[in-house]
Amino acid sequence: MLDKLELLLALSKERHFGRAAESCGVTQPTMSTSLKQLEDILGVMLVQRGSRFQGFTPEGERTLDWARRIVGDARAMRQEINSLKDKLTGEIRIAAIPTVLGMVASLTTPFRAKHPDVRFRIVSCTSTDVLGLLENLEVDAGLTYLGNEPVGKVRAIPLYQESYRLITAPDGLYGDRETVTWREVGQVPLCLLTPDMQNRRIIDKALLSVGAEAVPTLTSNSIIVLYTHVQTGRWASVMPAKLADTLGLSEEVRSIPIVEPDVTYSIGMVIPKRDPMTPLVAALVQIAREVAPSLND
Repeated sequence: MLDKLELLLALSKERHFGRAAESCGVTQPTMSTSLKQLEDILGVMLVQRGSRFQGFTPEGERTLDWARRIVGDARAMRQEINSLKDKLTGEIRIAAIPTVLGMVASLTTPFRAKHPDVRFRIVSCTSTDVLGLLENLEVDAGLTYLGNEPVGKVRAIPLYQESYRLITAPDGLYGDRETVTWREVGQVPLCLLTPDMQNRRIIDKALLSVGAEAVPTLTSNSIIVLYTHVQTGRWASVMPAKLADTLGLSEEVRSIPIVEPDVTYSIGMVIPKRDPMTPLVAALVQIAREVAPSLND
């Protein structure tokens, strides 16, 4: 049964029979047979079949909810049993929004000091994708905004408050200022993240609150692209303060606090709302709670 539920989850991820079978290391006929057997066991049709994948039936969607729970619990059980007989091992998969990538080492480094045999896989994606990957058991934890947009049925561990800076050249517009208002930021040609990123939506909302509007001259889903343009001295951007500090400022770049209004958002870790937690996730949560005070300094 468990292997059949794993196949169902793979199909939910790939939305394609062939790719789902390949990701599980089985042939497509084997996968089709297994899914049909699962339907026979449950007595309902789970998948809308045709020449290609057409989606799940209502019964299939509900079965997916149970599959995530059952498979997640089975993985947690295996991890816990292994941790009892040996030191903590395995891989922690973390999905993070681009603006927090600079602080991931604040979690992984102390974790590795305690558990040197654990590996990490970090992926960068939008806040929406963070929750999707978490729900489908493709990652163990996410780093994202809390409280700004719905985060679903997850357990949240607050880490720090994010505030914002105008990143610009000293001789750029407002580059000689100690602070700058959001209304003034609206007058600066900016390079910003793409609209699918929650950070961009936060910036747009802050500007609209003072009657301004972002009209970026360049957009990208990469922070590195934005920052390298700012370093030329011919571009400006808005970035979280902690990210700007992490990237490191040179003589060609200034980080100027944005005020009026003061805009802050909570950044935190999200994990599946499941008890008990896997040993790896439990250890990661412990580290997160230990380092959170220093992240707010």
